[in-house]
Amino acid sequence: MASGKPKKKNPRLASGRKRVRQDEKINAANTSLRSKYRTVVKNVEKAVLAGDKAKATELFGKMQAVVDTVADKGIFHKNKAARDKSRLATKVKALALAA
Repeated sequence: MASGKPKKKNPRLASGRKRVRQDEKINAANTSLRSKYRTVVKNVEKAVLAGDKAKATELFGKMQAVVDTVADKGIFHKNKAARDKSRLATKVKALALAA
């Protein structure tokens, strides 16, 4: 019991081997983008909690671009992206009005 996952068999056909290679690349790219999405959202939330209006608005603009990119690629659902943008926009706007 060296590892938790059972070892996958290698496909015999060339097309199957190519599919495995492509899947590994795509999975790595998607994982990176998913991580980037979560990081930018978290950064905006931290700026809002800190009460830094200028930083929050700047980070929110950058966050929108990343969120839209990730949603367009289908990594997260478009409705989830819109929901996250909407909630953060409300928080940033409330921060601006409070100051």
